[in-house]
Amino acid sequence: MTVTPSPLPPFSALHNRFRAGDFVDCFRVSSTLPLRQAADTIADFPGWALALVRLRNLLVAPFGLQADVAGSMDRIGIFPVESETEQEIIAGFNDRHLDFRISVMRDGGDILLATWVHRHNLLGRAYLATIMPFHIAVARDALRRVASTGQMAA
Repeated sequence: MTVTPSPLPPFSALHNRFRAGDFVDCFRVSSTLPLRQAADTIADFPGWALALVRLRNLLVAPFGLQADVAGSMDRIGIFPVESETEQEIIAGFNDRHLDFRISVMRDGGDILLATWVHRHNLLGRAYLATIMPFHIAVARDALRRVASTGQMAA
């Protein structure tokens, strides 16, 4: 169940979004879960991560940032799905301070989770810097849950 950093695979549609100064990270874990089940597992936040999301929503409300994204009926957790292929699901949204997407990918026997962020302004840069330690913890925990769910399903 080792979660490891990974380069973004060449097939990822996130490559089409990159601009100078954008943030991207990617982690991988071995898993037999189908792609959509892995994505749903990733977005099924444990209680501690849900508490962080609620705290985030309270803290950003005075800045007019989105707490929930209306619209898309197809979602992975709280994130609207933008595109889905057999190899990659991309979900996320644009806000005043940054544009954000997660990508859940299947690469052979691995599931990968990538995050892309384009910061629009100082608030976006400050926001990303503030949440980075939490982002890494949530991403790694999500992939550990994917790996352990895949082992239980096997």
